[in-house]
Amino acid sequence: MARWKPDPTFYPSPRLAMQGQPESLAYVATLNTNKDGRPDAMTVVDVNPESPAYGKMVGKVNMPKAGDELHHFGWNACSSALCPYAPHPHIERRYLVVPGLRSSRIHILDTKPDPREPKIVKVIEPEEVMKRARYSRPHTVHCGPEGIYMSALGSAEGSGPGGVFLLDCESFDVLGQWEVDRGPQYLAYDFWWHLGYDTMISSEWGTPDTFEDGLKPEVLLSGKYGRRIHIWDLRRRRHQQALDLGPEQQLIFELRAAHDPTKAYGFVNAVASLKDLSSSVWLWHRDNGNWNIRKVIEIPAEPANPADLPPMLKDFKVVAPFVTDINLSMDDRFLYVSCWGSGEMRQYDVSDPTNPRLTGSVRIGGVVRRAPHPKNPRTPLNGAPQMVEVSRDGRRVYFTNSLYSAVDDGMALRRSAGDAGEEPPRDAGCNPAHCAGTCACDWRCSKSAVGRAEEFAHAGHALRRGGDHFWLRLLSSGSLSPNLPRLCHETISPLRRGFDKLLTVLASDLDAGLALSKQVAALIIERAKSNGSHSISGPDR
Repeated sequence: MARWKPDPTFYPSPRLAMQGQPESLAYVATLNTNKDGRPDAMTVVDVNPESPAYGKMVGKVNMPKAGDELHHFGWNACSSALCPYAPHPHIERRYLVVPGLRSSRIHILDTKPDPREPKIVKVIEPEEVMKRARYSRPHTVHCGPEGIYMSALGSAEGSGPGGVFLLDCESFDVLGQWEVDRGPQYLAYDFWWHLGYDTMISSEWGTPDTFEDGLKPEVLLSGKYGRRIHIWDLRRRRHQQALDLGPEQQLIFELRAAHDPTKAYGFVNAVASLKDLSSSVWLWHRDNGNWNIRKVIEIPAEPANPADLPPMLKDFKVVAPFVTDINLSMDDRFLYVSCWGSGEMRQYDVSDPTNPRLTGSVRIGGVVRRAPHPKNPRTPLNGAPQMVEVSRDGRRVYFTNSLYSAVDDGMALRRSAGDAGEEPPRDAGCNPAHCAGTCACDWRCSKSAVGRAEEFAHAGHALRRGGDHFWLRLLSSGSLSPNLPRLCHETISPLRRGFDKLLTVLASDLDAGLALSKQVAALIIERAKSNGSHSISGPDR
């Protein structure tokens, strides 16, 4: 896992990331919804247009136990490893961290030596997660400056509060809860951050006992699901501010911060309004040291025949858009919005984040419409755009079609062949679980979605949502050396200037940098001895 040079997929800026190699493989989490004792699976899909296997499943690994409900997952390391105050650029983007949202089990998959054949190398059982973190139902995975951050939707007992916990990025040991002072925060869901501003943002869904059997109408209509986002001091791990979207806004889901580290704004989606079942997208932003939030996009519900609607929506006589995911292109220009209920993928130009402009729309799937793919116009599609991923260069958009199995069923998601482990019909035009419900768009879709799939991630040189966090504002040099001591300027502040000098020298002259690193190491030892630590030896030295 240790490297002499930084991983080539670590980028010091979004601009350089966009210039990297395009994705060639994708990892797609697939669900076995048959309740027949078979496990969920991680599949590998070929997304190289020049490959004869383009758009087909080329690898698959089953989870060791059934009932995980694979959902989000992420990499063990990314560009945040270049963080100046907690650098670890010697590690590589190699392992997928794959939690089960229902089981609370965490799987570590090694994508080397063959990324088409990932191997499970470690399983963290739910008892270990609950014992050490006191949380359950792990959700979002982000590789961060101090390790792997994971959000959790509930307490060990299945109620609240939910929060964030840490894993070691090398051993994958559960390190414990992240929060020091959580303030009024109780509900949890997604999180992201503005590293250049030492700020983390978190959102709210609900506690596991309010959604594991499907969305509860009485909880939704009484406004008891999430309605706020929370602002945190990232390094001090303390709650700073709660931003309330209003009592009618429910299910505050996905957070997408600007990739430009000099910008302090981002977007979050509210799944449903109790006033009219519309969905909305909100802009959080920082003004004169204070954080504020405002609605910038509203998508109305669409009239529908009650006979075509699931029980939850029949009395309303509309199909709600149910915006369940959003994603921001690497250049912060386009925001992609998944309308999972109505079956639509929208593209907005957010060059001016305060005034988004609708610039594109693709109708596909939907609770009522079930719009077919243009390549198969006679085949109604299962599901609709849900989790959405944008390629690093911004030219391709990928999405999957499942939110959460119990919620899928409550929304009358019609399951067809292609779920994990199930052979599709021979005329389906795809391999078993062909991306299991994944659709690829060149801003036109190119493959049909046939099964039920969850999260999606590019392989190799990929940049996935939540996968890379940039430090351009804080770096004077263009890159970091793999041979840096792992220092934190808060605990060894007298060495900060020498450390910064080391970064600059290493970026331009490796030999001179190595010589200087010995001098910095000598300063560390001298400093430690002066504080009474006289036995420094072995790997730490």
